[in-house]
Amino acid sequence: MIDLYYWTTPNGHKITMFLEETGLPYRIHPVNISKGEQFQPHFLAIAPNNRIPAIVDRQPADGGEPVSLFESGAILLYLADKTGQFIARDMRGRADTLQWLFWQMGGLGPMAGQNHHFSVYAPERIPYAIDRYVNETNRLYGVLNKRLADREFVAGDYSIADMAAYPWIVPHERQGQNLDDFPHLKRWFHAIEARPATRRAYEKAAEINTAPSVHTEESRRILFGQTSQQVR
Repeated sequence: MIDLYYWTTPNGHKITMFLEETGLPYRIHPVNISKGEQFQPHFLAIAPNNRIPAIVDRQPADGGEPVSLFESGAILLYLADKTGQFIARDMRGRADTLQWLFWQMGGLGPMAGQNHHFSVYAPERIPYAIDRYVNETNRLYGVLNKRLADREFVAGDYSIADMAAYPWIVPHERQGQNLDDFPHLKRWFHAIEARPATRRAYEKAAEINTAPSVHTEESRRILFGQTSQQVR
């Protein structure tokens, strides 16, 4: 059994997509980040960076004590190795998958996240910041589109690299991007969207939460106003 500490964000969706694809038994523990539940001591013991998602694997492959993990990329890699699914087993294929997983973790996610922040959530419009992150998101879409020009999925077969990137493309309109400008990415996006596991993952999200994470001044303060005091 996998205990998944989750909220309905792109990083959270990555893990439900994987779990739905593989059929691993799991239970969701909602962590409402707009209410500050990510700062509760029991969650910080699992996820010291006070971010979702996090997991506790009650049945690790070595048969030992439960394994807890935070960071969505690390969780995807752990689960792929645990199940032997959605990552190539040969050295070159594995390296290819990992470089695109890290590309998402280090590029697409953070840049799209800043795009969301300055375009949607910032209390004042800062044109330089909006242009900076909208343009960088556009560049990254272009990188992904070019990669997909001669292959069905990012690393050949459907993999954790695709699961990592897809949820960050879902809010493309909010990011100021038009999928028609990226035909290979658009084809890839709709192929993943149509997968039954993807549909189930997003249906679970809708059952848990449909409200935006930032909807009051208090939620804004919780999400964007924290310092080291909250994790001591």
